[in-house]
This record gives sequence, C-alpha cells and structure tokens, in this order.
Amino acid sequence: MLRGLSNISFYADDVAAAGDWYTDILGIAPYFRRDNPDGTPGYIEFRVGDFQHELGIVDRTYAIPGTSRSESITFWHVDDLAGSLEKLLAAGATLHDEIRARGEGFNTASVVDPFGNVLGIMNNPPLPGDARADVMFHVLGYCRGFPPERAEVLRHARPVG
Repeated sequence: MLRGLSNISFYADDVAAAGDWYTDILGIAPYFRRDNPDGTPGYIEFRVGDFQHELGIVDRTYAIPGTSRSESITFWHVDDLAGSLEKLLAAGATLHDEIRARGEGFNTASVVDPFGNVLGIMNNPPLPGDARADVMFHVLGYCRGFPPERAEVLRHARPVG
C-alpha cells in the first residue's frame, strides 16, 4: 500500500525566512514555489539528498486544523487514496484529515495510527513535461505535495532561481 516517501511538510509563519534558513543549511535553493494571493511564498519545496526526497515548507495558515506548532506530516505515496484511507481506518487508525483536493490532481488525507503518530497519504499524477517528476513518480514512486486549502494558490507556480 505505501509505495514510497512522498513529502515531509514543515509549517512556518514566514516561508521566505524559513526558505532562506533551509537554503543555508542544505546548501541548495528550493526548486519549486507557489505564492499566496499577496505574492509572498505559500509553499516552497527542496529536493534533498541522494534520493531527492521532498522537503516542503508550508505557510502555517494552510496547516490542517489541530496541527501543533511543532508537528510535521510525512506523506506516503499510494495508488488508491480512498481505498488506502479505508484500510487504515479499518485497521484502527483514526481520521486526522479527510481526503482533500490540493489542486491539479494532488490529493491528501491523514490518519493518527493506534500509537499516536500522524500518517499522511497522497496521490497525484505525474506532471507533464517535467522529466524529473515523471522519473521520480514512475520509477521511485515519489510525488509532489502542495499546501492545503486554497487551490487557487496552487495554480500559479513559478520556477525559482
């Protein structure tokens, strides 16, 4: 059911400042950005390490209700989001966040496992014209995640750099 690590999302009140900090720590700039309606970054994403795992920094205003200030959510790629959510709930997990469309075919949900851990699941199509995303999705099972709630924010990505 869980095909591979998809994304870990950290929340920040100031995404630009968090992006600068992580750029310094990681030694790389984010490769992806989506702006809030006011033009400030609402979501940035880094590809980290040998396996190019995704680290997303999300504007805290998009945090799932009930998410603590220190909580991060790791999202695992699944082929069948609804079926996977049903299976997790049947196995004793409790709903953390319902299935949500994040824009452009990206969908997430999350549960709390019986041991208190938040487990995020997501599915999305490969992105046309993006060879890295196609390879990552088809070969390694990774995918991209986006900030929650306002899908209009998600429709205006621009390359960073």
